[in-house]
Amino acid sequence: MGKRNSRSKAAAMFDSDDDSSVTSSSTARSDLMSVSGTEDVQFDQESVLDQALDSLDEKRGSTRENAFSTIIDAFKSNMQHHFVEKKFATLLHQCLASIKKGSKKASAKEITLASHAIGCLALTVGCSDNAREIFEDCSGPLDESLARSTDVMKAPSLLDCLAIITFVGGNAQEETERSMDIMWRVIHPKLGSCSNLKLNSKNWQSSISYLSSLLDKEDRSVRIAAGEALALIFEIGAIDKFNASDATQEESKPQESYIFLQGLKGKVINQCKNLSVEAGGKGSAKKDLNNQRNLFKDILDFFEDGYAPEISMKIGGDSLQTSSWSQMIQLNFIKHFLGGGFIKHMQDNEFLHDVFGFTPKKKLNNGEHRMSGGEKRMFKSPNSVLNKARTQLLNKQRVLSEGRNFGHYSVSMGDDET
Repeated sequence: MGKRNSRSKAAAMFDSDDDSSVTSSSTARSDLMSVSGTEDVQFDQESVLDQALDSLDEKRGSTRENAFSTIIDAFKSNMQHHFVEKKFATLLHQCLASIKKGSKKASAKEITLASHAIGCLALTVGCSDNAREIFEDCSGPLDESLARSTDVMKAPSLLDCLAIITFVGGNAQEETERSMDIMWRVIHPKLGSCSNLKLNSKNWQSSISYLSSLLDKEDRSVRIAAGEALALIFEIGAIDKFNASDATQEESKPQESYIFLQGLKGKVINQCKNLSVEAGGKGSAKKDLNNQRNLFKDILDFFEDGYAPEISMKIGGDSLQTSSWSQMIQLNFIKHFLGGGFIKHMQDNEFLHDVFGFTPKKKLNNGEHRMSGGEKRMFKSPNSVLNKARTQLLNKQRVLSEGRNFGHYSVSMGDDET
């Protein structure tokens, strides 16, 4: 009974169709309130996370969606190690329940949020047994959800989740290749499975040809992603490596494959030249156009002199640098995935420190906490979870007070009658 009441209260807190009411997050800073000097209630982020987790059991989809939003914002804005230590298995189970087919009938939005929550959980636990558990438990359901999905809006979040859990928890090369196979089937469905991922020049011909065709697409973001993928393929020396591998096979014709692949490379270079000087068309966003031009200029420079662009990014008072396409792509992806929580994680997430060889030397104001936009919405906004809880508490106190006053009034009426 007590647990049911607790869940009902949590559900009431997250039961809203207004998405703006659940953009929570903060560091472990408490808001301690006292009402009439009789009841102190501590609302810190961990208690809000507990309530959000309870709300994932609710039947109403919008309640679960709002709870997931709260969990995601909390994990992005702070390292939730203490919460994960207590509730790791429960949170992972609830996320998977929303992704899998089941009684919940999850909406596309809920599946998107659940996928993002899993990714945030993986980044929080870092390289650990928990990361392995996430990878092993989630790879299959993500693959199944992508295979049966007809909603294109869900695919990006499912793919992002698969990328993150493989990045953090995938240990063996075969595991990475299996995840790449799942992604490739989404990107190029007609190709089918590349389950035999011992790639040879024929496979690379097909992959490079397809990525080259994507450079001609109207969607600028598709062109940029394809360009980065091609740069990475050439950076790792895939063509030279696999032509050398083919040369050991009697039935192959390494010279013909090499000539064909070099021809493809020439075609890609010409495409990059055109995209690096493309004129803006009607309705073209200037920023997006400049991003495209700059990227393909960098790719051209890479083809000409073999050097990847060097990126320097300020993280607090420190500088994070990358000098390869692989690192740059990883960094951009993590930044995209974490959004407003990127700086916080780069400062405090040891897994990311190891990945990028980054060691922050100092923190803002010697560790003094500065409220982020998410925290201000969490604690200051009239529609915040915290203020809703405060209103519920004040209403409860008012009812109790009115009850006491009514009791006093009844007693006084009885005294008058006597």
